[in-house]
Amino acid sequence: MDRWWRLPVSELLLACVFLWFLPVLACAQQPSLPATSPQAITPQGQLPGSISGIVIDVGETVVAGAHVTLVTGSSAQAREATTDAGGAFVFPDVAAGDFKLTVTCEGLEPTLTSGTMQAGETYLVPKIVLRVATAHSSVDVSLSRYDVAEPEVKAEEKQRLVGAIPNYYVAYDWNAPPMAKRQKFELAWKSTIDPSSFIIEAGFAGIQQAQNDYPGFGQGAEGYGKRFGAGMATESTGNILGGAVFPILFRQDPRYFYKGTGSFWSRAGYALSTAVIIRGDNGRWQPSYSGILGNFSAAGLSNLYYPASSRQGAGLTISNGVVGIAFNGASNLLQEFVLRKLTTHSSSKP
Repeated sequence: MDRWWRLPVSELLLACVFLWFLPVLACAQQPSLPATSPQAITPQGQLPGSISGIVIDVGETVVAGAHVTLVTGSSAQAREATTDAGGAFVFPDVAAGDFKLTVTCEGLEPTLTSGTMQAGETYLVPKIVLRVATAHSSVDVSLSRYDVAEPEVKAEEKQRLVGAIPNYYVAYDWNAPPMAKRQKFELAWKSTIDPSSFIIEAGFAGIQQAQNDYPGFGQGAEGYGKRFGAGMATESTGNILGGAVFPILFRQDPRYFYKGTGSFWSRAGYALSTAVIIRGDNGRWQPSYSGILGNFSAAGLSNLYYPASSRQGAGLTISNGVVGIAFNGASNLLQEFVLRKLTTHSSSKP
């Protein structure tokens, strides 16, 4: 027979206390779990961020139910989301690095957006604009390339730096449709005959005369007129050849396509690279045959009307052509970071 009831009362109380604390002691010996969730810290030890944005159509109406796919450089798997009633989407817990967003919606053209996110950043993507898919719209199927591109080109013809200097050759819509042949000529011609072009060249001619550049032109009104005429000829040649003739021959788009997203270095690298690469009418990036030949052709033709004493043969032509290419890269760098804020009537303001 058990004799537990014969134990002293003090020992019985001690045994009960021990049995009561036994589960507590067992739990205390287990390792504690981290306070953060497994997704709160990235494998690289960096804080995650989030990517969000809004999807609209060309009429600036929000697009609900659009399918958004996110692919990051640190993950081989795509993440998916759907825009809500306000056209918004968000991806939480995104690791730092490059990313790509693909947006699709029934009846609309798919759109690809890319960028670079820093650790812990709350990245707001610029409004994503979806256009009507030509394959799903009987109206768009009947439109010519000229008709499709005309609204964007007309908007670009209103773009001016500080309201005065034309800034036609910048597309703030990354998905701007390619221009037709006629539109390339029209844009080049309007840029050439704009009053600001004459005023700028008149100022350069005055500076050249004051410094006695190209002394073969002489001085006085006649010398000034020759300098002004030579400057306008060079400007016009560059506009027509680099903005229309060669882009038509090589089927390339002479405009600079504003990027606006990503890190400073990725945007700067893109802007500088556009001095030697260009978007084709087929939407693919390719060597800038039209831009490079336009610069060298304008430099070569200048030998026809500058005084013989100022001509230095092929060497000067090559150096002027290289300078022209470098100038294009520097100009596009300014377009990416500075000039958008100074441009009135841009098609997509920040």
